Amino acid sequence: MKTPGFFKARGKTEGEPSSASIESAPQVFTDVSSDPFVRGLLHRPAKPNGSGLVLTHGAGSNCQAPLLVALAETFAEAGYFVLRCDLPFRQDRPYGPPGPYDAKRDRAGLRDAVVALKNVASDRIFLGGHSYGGRQASMLCAERSENAPELAAGLLLLSYPLHPPRKPEQLRTQHFFNLRTPTLFVQGTRDPFGSIAEVEQALKLIPAKTKLLTIEGAGHDLGFKGRSKRKEILPEVLSEFLQLL
Repeated sequence: MKTPGFFKARGKTEGEPSSASIESAPQVFTDVSSDPFVRGLLHRPAKPNGSGLVLTHGAGSNCQAPLLVALAETFAEAGYFVLRCDLPFRQDRPYGPPGPYDAKRDRAGLRDAVVALKNVASDRIFLGGHSYGGRQASMLCAERSENAPELAAGLLLLSYPLHPPRKPEQLRTQHFFNLRTPTLFVQGTRDPFGSIAEVEQALKLIPAKTKLLTIEGAGHDLGFKGRSKRKEILPEVLSEFLQLL
């Protein structure tokens, strides 16, 4: 079994969490024994429930995205080990979107991150991502054969990019027919990548248990853009995710 390396971050970090239910500031987490490598930040709960969550970012971001940081802290306070990881394309390039041939390797990186977190968390592992990261997470789970061992016990998809803006005919739902992992979709009512009605229709294609959490007035960033942070949505995301499972 691979043993990932993880070390407490030095110097600049996210800042000390205010809640006593988080053990410490996030730790730098790496696993160079896998290909692609796993790189990110690990949140350790003070009172672990044994479960873990891998979170990843969208096409133009990284694991330091404010939405991911806030969600990681929320889940860690609830007892989860949370690994915020950079996808392989972001490890290769600090800026810019993924290339046309990056997706398969990014899914492999997510698979490796789940395996690495299983060496830390003893119970179920969940997988989540924002936009492009969530899409790759869902595709990774859909690629598993029906009788294959479970990779993730549940999916958390934040602002799923159902189609490019103003191109509703270019749906990204081909893999939904094979998605057998319980999934919570979190979508803003002003998201140009998919309206609430469009997402509701798309969910009918998924054979697994699904639920849609609507964030009123939010765009693709779910209210986490610049200095704006709609932290009031975080407890609801956690609650709805737990209820789904």
